[in-house]
Amino acid sequence: MKTVAIAPTFEGWQSAARALLREGVAPAEVRWREIAGGEAPTPAALGAATPGAARVPRAFLDLARQVAGAHDPARWPVLYEVLWRLVHDDRDLLKATRDPTVRRLTALAAQARREAERAQQVEALQLEQQGAGAASFVPIGAGLAELRAAAARCTGCDLYRHATQTVFGRGPADARIVLVGEQPGDQEDLKGAPFVGPAGEVLDRALVEVGLDRERLYVTNAVKHFKFIERGKRRIHQTPRLSELAACRPWMEAEIAAIKPEVLVCLGATAARAIVAADFRLLRDRGRFFPTRWTEKTIATLHPSAVLRGEDETQQTRLYRMLVEDLRLVAGA
Repeated sequence: MKTVAIAPTFEGWQSAARALLREGVAPAEVRWREIAGGEAPTPAALGAATPGAARVPRAFLDLARQVAGAHDPARWPVLYEVLWRLVHDDRDLLKATRDPTVRRLTALAAQARREAERAQQVEALQLEQQGAGAASFVPIGAGLAELRAAAARCTGCDLYRHATQTVFGRGPADARIVLVGEQPGDQEDLKGAPFVGPAGEVLDRALVEVGLDRERLYVTNAVKHFKFIERGKRRIHQTPRLSELAACRPWMEAEIAAIKPEVLVCLGATAARAIVAADFRLLRDRGRFFPTRWTEKTIATLHPSAVLRGEDETQQTRLYRMLVEDLRLVAGA
């Protein structure tokens, strides 16, 4: 039995797992141990990737990063067993949803998501109780022009540090319909306007199809700065934390209060959770109106970027039709 001591992180496990694969050490021959602060990991766990290292599906790496965040020491042997089987037995193992180890892996990923959400809820609550975030930057009773100018100076959370600029909402002050997305993307961050990138093109096409004139709508986001990680020359979107949503919430509330729309549209789960309810489930609750403190007609639909993330053309078409179906309800409201 080989004991491997690792830092309790995805990167710590990944380095050790690569070394074990190179040595041909089977899962049953490994005992995993998490190290405490100041303790050194097993030397083999410090090894870097080598040319010709085993390649695994992106879906596994995404799951592994989630699972690594769970507070369960059993996650490391489960991860390594799945990795071993992907490399040596079946590259399509993750599709075997009834396999006991695959089921354990997905359960650990769900556990990690729940734990992360609870931690974020506590963080967001503490932020609101302390009166931190954007609240002190928002001029009381201001119109859209004054709000936009003030938002450009906002440092209510750390997202402003890396973003190019604040991306405030766009549209007429008397708009009957307000659309709220999650956050600016790469192109929005560079151009300073919401929904002007690939997701914006999908949204524009859907709006035209249902007969809504974008020039008469107000379009904004729940978070006003682009959150991302850099991978080479690309900036990859990251979902904002609940604390970041809470920090930026005063801007969104001020926009809606200034416009007083008849219809409020949440584009995606993040916006829906910020506006309707924290436990909102998009696929369960989309496509019907809910009363909120701003209007009796609040509805949620897919974020246009979800269409772009469809696995193939068939799924993208299905997701787009769902978006159009919901926006048709908005057009008729």
